[in-house]
Amino acid sequence: MNEDNGCLFCKIASGEIPSKKVYEDEKVFAFLDINPRNPGHTLVIPKKHFTTISDMSEEEYGELFSRAKYVANGVQKGTKSDGLSVVQSNGKAAGQVVTHVHVHLIPRYMSEGPVSLEGVLSVKKFPDETLDSVASSIKGSIGKSSEKKEEYDF
Repeated sequence: MNEDNGCLFCKIASGEIPSKKVYEDEKVFAFLDINPRNPGHTLVIPKKHFTTISDMSEEEYGELFSRAKYVANGVQKGTKSDGLSVVQSNGKAAGQVVTHVHVHLIPRYMSEGPVSLEGVLSVKKFPDETLDSVASSIKGSIGKSSEKKEEYDF
């Protein structure tokens, strides 16, 4: 296992820190979140340390999300939830608290709200020119690595 010695999730995956494990194989470890949004809130992590998904190869990313889907089915059936939120954040600005790639599997129920991302984040309207510029920038950046960040007036 390639681990970051100071990483909380690396320590959990190696067994150094105890957890409520729900799944493990040679590449992935899944355990209950200690600060759950609902009972059964599960984190799925690669055993190898990556800070964000950009650090992962396509194969490693595919393995993580393949296992996340597998575990998600068990979480939903095991909690008898009406739905499941699958959340993966990259970077502090996106809400990533632990700097080790992880996927949240959060059981959801019709009796609770908000039931969608739109209920959590406010909807913002932008002029077509802004959307065209952002779409063009994304299209031109797909498949390319760059340190340059363009600023948009959001």
